[in-house]
Amino acid sequence: SAALLRAARRKGMPALGLKPIAAGCERTAEGLRNEDALALIAAAETSLDYAIVNPFALEPAIAPHIAAAEANLLLEAETVAAHCKAHLPGDGLNLVEGAGGWLVPLNGQQSFADIASALALPVILVVRLQLGCINHALLTAQAVQQAGLTLAGWIANEGPAGMDRQQENIETLTTRLPCPRLGLMPWLGDTPDLDAAAAHLDIAPLLASPEPAWT
Repeated sequence: SAALLRAARRKGMPALGLKPIAAGCERTAEGLRNEDALALIAAAETSLDYAIVNPFALEPAIAPHIAAAEANLLLEAETVAAHCKAHLPGDGLNLVEGAGGWLVPLNGQQSFADIASALALPVILVVRLQLGCINHALLTAQAVQQAGLTLAGWIANEGPAGMDRQQENIETLTTRLPCPRLGLMPWLGDTPDLDAAAAHLDIAPLLASPEPAWT
């Protein structure tokens, strides 16, 4: 998500990334902070208050619904979606980043998919290139479509060890996923340079009909 935002900024466009829920935050003098949310702020070159980008910050790096329960916090899709709607501007590239995957639970009944549905956003699918990724990606794409949402694009994401027959897997996904591939993100280390990462992405399909997207 940060690389997509940086790609937009390199084109001189406004950009904003929200990560409404983040599990795995560090205690700082300013409060709980999540490195992914901070990366979105840096990539978008925004001066927004941290609480706007990440209103629900959870300390342990565990499933968000478990971390929220331990903090006596109820995560509800409607509340999270309302926050995002209030702070997504109308121009530039605007992204709302999930946490953990499409069906990661929020509470006993809802998942992150319910937030995306409440926002009615097109979805960008990030596919980790590893054994099983074809099944995982196609099932997720099917779930997105069954929710009535559009797939705006997908990104192939390399791991540190690469993947056997990687190119063949990418070609299969390119053929079967009903959306354009926005790029192949190579492994750039644990803290990649955002400009280097942005160079591997093509955001032109997102700009053809610009609207906020769920990543």
